[in-house]
Amino acid sequence: MKKIILLAVLAAFCLGTFVFAQQFSNESNYYYFSYPIEKIYVHRLGYMIVYRGNSNRMSRTFVPHEWFEGMGAKGEIVYLGTGNEWPTMTVYYESGDFSHVRLRLRRERSHETWGIIPLNMNLDQYFQDIEEIDLEH
Repeated sequence: MKKIILLAVLAAFCLGTFVFAQQFSNESNYYYFSYPIEKIYVHRLGYMIVYRGNSNRMSRTFVPHEWFEGMGAKGEIVYLGTGNEWPTMTVYYESGDFSHVRLRLRRERSHETWGIIPLNMNLDQYFQDIEEIDLEH
């Protein structure tokens, strides 16, 4: 009799745990795309990033400096340590809307992914009124 009661309590506990886990699943509304960075150029208004898209085609996007400042920033920079890890740009979306971007960059500016914008090149118009990252998949 004690074994039947113990089995019934154990079964109820397992069933309760399963139902509780279903209610509070760990599924997230976030998803992301990650791209290798071919070149990143520092501009006085932000970064011009040349990346390799899903079709293995070179594309570029512009990310303003203000995205990396303050609470609720739309951007984060993570500097990579020594090693062979290649710089990447990861763009996060929440429920289909742009959330934020994370740049994983080499700290040393002598790395081949860092570039210099020529002085005669005016890119100011590309940094105006950017609300979300513009990607070419």
